Amino acid sequence: MAVGIKVDFLWYSIGTGDFLHSFFSTICINLENGKWGSNYPVIMTKLYSGLLTTEDQNEAKKELAEIQKELSQLLPEKVVWDAEDLSTTPPWGNQISEDVTSLANYYITSDRKDLISVMMEAIDEAIDESVNLEIKSL
Repeated sequence: MAVGIKVDFLWYSIGTGDFLHSFFSTICINLENGKWGSNYPVIMTKLYSGLLTTEDQNEAKKELAEIQKELSQLLPEKVVWDAEDLSTTPPWGNQISEDVTSLANYYITSDRKDLISVMMEAIDEAIDESVNLEIKSL
């Protein structure tokens, strides 16, 4: 099932639910010592639950920038497919593009865009329009 970010009438494609869950799992295990939401409560609890209200968007943007910085220090081999089952691996295994140099640029959407950049763009749009941002399944 495809998931994406909805901002008012705009749609930002992400990919599958498993793919998006992997992004959050990677953050949890590598940047939060396995404690979901401990360092990035807005991104990891509010955005992950599917709703980022106008009140939380500026903080989400700050958290996402820090996440990007921290993930840029980690090699792609540190990817986590599922924080609840660390034995699972991405469906493509370790067959990744040479262009992937860190976990910051590991996640590419179904539209072939950098996931963190897409999330930043969606948050900026939500701030500009003063509307909530939602993660939705199609």
